[in-house]
Amino acid sequence: MQWDTDCDLVVVGGGGAGLAAAAEAAGLGLRVVLLEKNQDLGGSTAWSLGAISANGTAWQKRAGIEDHADHHFEDLALHAGDLAPRDNLLLRRILVDECADAVAWLSQLGVVFMGPAPDPPNRVSRMHNTIPNSRSLIYHLTKHCRKLGVKICVITSCEKMVTDTNGRVVGVLGQKQGQTFSVHAKKAVILTTGDYSGAPDLKQRWADPQTIHLDSVNPFATGDGHRMADALGAEVVNGDIVRGPILRFIPPAKPHWVQNLPPWRWSARSMAWAIEHLPSSWIRPFMMKFMTTALGPSPTLLKEGAHLVNQKGELVQMTGKTIGHAVAEHDGAQAWLIFDSTVYQRFSAWPYFISTAPGIAYAYMADYEKNRQDLFHGARDWRELARKAGLNPEGLQAHMRGRYPAEDGPFYALGPVKAYVVFTDGGLRVNPSHQVLGPDQAPIPGLYAAGSAGQGGLLLEGHGHHLAWAFVSGRRAAQMAAKEHQR
Repeated sequence: MQWDTDCDLVVVGGGGAGLAAAAEAAGLGLRVVLLEKNQDLGGSTAWSLGAISANGTAWQKRAGIEDHADHHFEDLALHAGDLAPRDNLLLRRILVDECADAVAWLSQLGVVFMGPAPDPPNRVSRMHNTIPNSRSLIYHLTKHCRKLGVKICVITSCEKMVTDTNGRVVGVLGQKQGQTFSVHAKKAVILTTGDYSGAPDLKQRWADPQTIHLDSVNPFATGDGHRMADALGAEVVNGDIVRGPILRFIPPAKPHWVQNLPPWRWSARSMAWAIEHLPSSWIRPFMMKFMTTALGPSPTLLKEGAHLVNQKGELVQMTGKTIGHAVAEHDGAQAWLIFDSTVYQRFSAWPYFISTAPGIAYAYMADYEKNRQDLFHGARDWRELARKAGLNPEGLQAHMRGRYPAEDGPFYALGPVKAYVVFTDGGLRVNPSHQVLGPDQAPIPGLYAAGSAGQGGLLLEGHGHHLAWAFVSGRRAAQMAAKEHQR
């Protein structure tokens, strides 16, 4: 066929795994084309908190922490809990053996880390937080890819892989500005297209049908790579494992300037120094702009006297359900936290917090009242509170009257909180070389997968393991493809 362009390696997906794969392959001398369907690079990495969990790093050593890959391997089983027997131990071994090198590589590219921070049941602190946020990962990887000559094509969706008469993947077909677009991959194609948390049909097929109507934290995670590989007979492993429904506060309509801090290395280092050395009272107001953006509320709020209501003011019934599933059943998969002054006072100081990013900070009532006036409302009576929060006044008054000792306020509403699917864990079955396996468990020639698309049955519970796998597997997939090219 007539190709629009050709190269040695095509990477489909411009998130963390894809950028890592493209950079690694280009650094090994391959001509690389990276295709991304959205206007901006980043994928789910850009939506994340930017934490990477790793063992044996320079940051651990500076903190006097002794750690070992074997211990990390064992702790990942604790994170997985009852699901641990379903884990892919070969891939888990790769993750723990190579995650420290991935963090060191990112640091060399200009990414600034702080930590490590604790994340139980990890026996030691392993979570390395990116400063100022996850955008730094994308910024520095993109800069490195362009320096190495990677051809990056955005607004280019891939719809099908092209195979030759021997069944080898030799390229991809897609759409660019409404026109068919083809790329010839002389050596290999790497799928780094993320998960399918934003694809109702794939959640119906492989995951929990109850999550079909729920929004994904990353709405563009539509399983494009899963679809293309499925057409070639590939298998999805652990497709039923879904992180969700999980409650998150609705993000503000306009991002605060703190969320748009530049990811330049010098400024990130300055921020890291300030966080470590300046009084916490100086730094905390800036941290709270981030902490109150789109994190989830602590379940302790309900245990300590708060109530969840829907937009009609009706109580959300949670008998026999998780909080997320209960909220997911209501209009818009949304609910509001309702409480009195006693709950307000209790959640104004440790140990009662509203939200937390592990290893970073805790947010309390005053933080939300100051930073999220779109979510936080107070009033002297139920009807006034309902009007401020956008709830049904009659419904709220009818369902909340008599639930607190005082008939007069102040009463408070915090919300809406929304039930989301954070990610799906179903990945294409791959071997330790990250080759996608076909129906006979043999590698599909010329096809590799990394990140969530190439999760292969690996369980990544706990903060920072999805990003760790993205960078470890992305780089390794490129290395393995380059070795195949050399043979």
